[in-house]
Amino acid sequence: MAAHSSAPPPVLSVEDAASVAVQTGHVPENTAHAAAEHEAGGLPQFEAQHWFGQIVYLLILFFVLYLLVAKIFAPRMRKVMDERADTISNAVAAARQVQAEAAAQAAAAQAEVAKARADARATAAAAKARVTEEANARQAAEEAVVNARIAEAETAIGKTRDAAMANVAAIAAEAATAMVERLTGKAATPAEIAAVKGAA
Repeated sequence: MAAHSSAPPPVLSVEDAASVAVQTGHVPENTAHAAAEHEAGGLPQFEAQHWFGQIVYLLILFFVLYLLVAKIFAPRMRKVMDERADTISNAVAAARQVQAEAAAQAAAAQAEVAKARADARATAAAAKARVTEEANARQAAEEAVVNARIAEAETAIGKTRDAAMANVAAIAAEAATAMVERLTGKAATPAEIAAVKGAA
């Protein structure tokens, strides 16, 4: 009995102490002492004896993260950025090429418009010259026709005048002959008739 009474009481866990407290209504002393020692010790992460392992784990984690970033994430990001840069450069080059082609087409269109205007002006000038030439030729032909008709009319007038003058002389000779016969009772001589015609 003495040996049993000198042995220290067993240390109960928190769960056992809780069950004993529920059954008996008080907390055992050894349980309260263990809880006090546990609270006095603090978190094990802040104890110096655990720092080496934590540092090793931290280095391992950092190395793993470094490998992931350097071997997987960084190459993928660089690849995406390179592809994006290539796409942008290709788009810019294509836009510049399209702009150059558009400028060339605009210059060609302007040259064609200028040529078309020059051709139109030349065609208009040629048409105007042809029309003027045709009008001049037609006017010259009409003037020639008019001049020919005037000449014909003048010729006809001259013939009519000559015929009229000849008739006047004959009429004058006949009138003179009749007057001589009436006045003298004799027929006029040929010399007298010729004198009357010459006077007419």
